[in-house]
Amino acid sequence: MKVAWNTVLWAFLLIVAFLTLFPIMITLLGSFKTNAELTAGATLLPEIWHFSNYIEAWKQANFSTYTLNSVFVAFASTIGTLIVSSMAAYVVNRMDFIGKKLYVSIQAFTMFVAIGAVVLRPQFDLMIKLHLHNTLWGVVLILISTHASAFFILLSFMNGIPKELDEAARIDGCSPGRTFWRIIIPLLTPGLGVCALFAFRGAWNEYLIPFVFTLSKPELQTLTVGLANLKYGIAAASQTHFMMAGACLSILPILIAYIFANKSFMQMTAGSLKG
Repeated sequence: MKVAWNTVLWAFLLIVAFLTLFPIMITLLGSFKTNAELTAGATLLPEIWHFSNYIEAWKQANFSTYTLNSVFVAFASTIGTLIVSSMAAYVVNRMDFIGKKLYVSIQAFTMFVAIGAVVLRPQFDLMIKLHLHNTLWGVVLILISTHASAFFILLSFMNGIPKELDEAARIDGCSPGRTFWRIIIPLLTPGLGVCALFAFRGAWNEYLIPFVFTLSKPELQTLTVGLANLKYGIAAASQTHFMMAGACLSILPILIAYIFANKSFMQMTAGSLKG
């Protein structure tokens, strides 16, 4: 029975892995084909490997500018999310205040209710009042505000840090702020790494908010928005092969971020299994 169960489990995992990787493989192979070859769909492998598709995609989509914009939005929102969510988790875990349970409930509520485009108008109106509607800082602030998942991840890590450390630091004369930065933050490193990966991925792949906030300033568009410019070329001709090449280029930063955060992710997984 054990052998049969392991066989079924491995077969299921292989099927899931195949279904996950197959679209990526099709995109990668399609990025080396011509548009006519993609439309025909006769072969899986390209007849001739057109590496120039990546060069053309980089030039036509203005990748250098859009990549810098995406890097700014992703890094700024990730850092802001880590700061806000870690402070919130520290206060909720270590302190008692009026409305604590209500605050945690509201955070949980925002995770399970996807309002989507409904909140775009009030968010845009708010950024207009702050004079940030024509800058990427408006996008960053909105992305930072969606930190509920990071808050709960860090809150679970905070529960594993003994409160005696805070008391010992207080006896030594440390203020709550210094205790947080000097003692708590280093112990939260695995959780911060995982939250950074999720926040970076979410900010990098975000399309709707950057699209709305950069309508009047195309030079501020992020990479996900700029990729749409590759869809049609001269005389509205389809350029699917360039879009696939651009999509492959846009995946690289996520892979690099995962490589750096992989150790923290594995530590969090091991800790949850142990618990």
